[in-house]
Amino acid sequence: MSNLISPGKMIGIIGGGEIARMLALSAKKMGYRIGVLDPEKGCPAAQVADWQIIASFDNQKALMDFAMKCDVVTYECDTIDANSIIRMKKTVSVPQGADLLSITQDRLLEKAYLEASNINLAPYATIVTVEDIKGAIDGIGFPCVLKTINERHNEKDRFVLQSEEDIPKAIYLLKMGTCVMEAWIPFERELSVMVARNHANEVVVFPVSENIHRNSILQESIVPARVNQYVEEEIERIARAVAEKFELIGVLGIELFITSSGTLYVNEVIPRPHHSGNYSIEACSMSQYDAHIRAICGWPLPEIELITPAVTVTILSENEAAAKVQIQLKPDWNFYYYGKENPEKGQKIGHITVATKDIEKTLSTISDTGIYE
Repeated sequence: MSNLISPGKMIGIIGGGEIARMLALSAKKMGYRIGVLDPEKGCPAAQVADWQIIASFDNQKALMDFAMKCDVVTYECDTIDANSIIRMKKTVSVPQGADLLSITQDRLLEKAYLEASNINLAPYATIVTVEDIKGAIDGIGFPCVLKTINERHNEKDRFVLQSEEDIPKAIYLLKMGTCVMEAWIPFERELSVMVARNHANEVVVFPVSENIHRNSILQESIVPARVNQYVEEEIERIARAVAEKFELIGVLGIELFITSSGTLYVNEVIPRPHHSGNYSIEACSMSQYDAHIRAICGWPLPEIELITPAVTVTILSENEAAAKVQIQLKPDWNFYYYGKENPEKGQKIGHITVATKDIEKTLSTISDTGIYE
């Protein structure tokens, strides 16, 4: 196998957050050494890595130094410039590649790729001027959402319009460049799925997760999602189609909406492992992190089996004390802390996964603990 990066080699991770930390822990278990590039000294991933280069993600010299020290590089930071990855690939293998970043960083390009795979999307229009907004609303109707074309993964990159009066309030987004207007989907549930693919074109799909957000932050993931078998099969088809179309090496996440009538819409693609796949560490025969390391290092990928239903809960910084109380009370809960120093309010500092035979009962138990307000 020419693509095999054998244990003992150096894996470089660009980005040092909690996803990178868990990738590093998986890689360590498999015998790899780890380097991290991140601007924050002692970031979550650096705490479990062999070394860190402290530099911003647009520091070309630092990125080249990083490339020289590694046998293979992966990215957790999905805002890094795709051109930086193209340059790094001349020095070191970056199996995820630059195209995955270019596509997922541009909402219009992402939609074009998804439509080319016969994947259902919310009706949308390209917006450059205020006149475009008015024209698009004639076709799309209210409510609708205006988003910048570039992913920023924060709430400043979008604005929901309920009526004509909201148009002036949304115009600030046009100053950031081309935008996209999407119909607002009245969804019943938010779903996601993680999919892995390796160099040998083996594709494996994880169980579908049902996600509950509060204030745009993932609060709970429920696996298996409370949807029927036909929905699961269609989501698996979508996941396989996306993995092939995007020529994925590694793991990516796909976020979807399902309406009360059972119509599925793909919302976005995340070009790396994702928080909504954290349940996989306990609930599956292989975690999303192990699958990602295997895929980028040229290992084969086994079929993924769900071992147990599970609920995963995010621990936010303001709920740290309440969560720590549960450590003493819940011996069968799995607690993960990310090692974040001085986290801000609303930041994810850890998660808890509860393996369960009774999802509804577990959801109410979690609710009773007060680990989120």
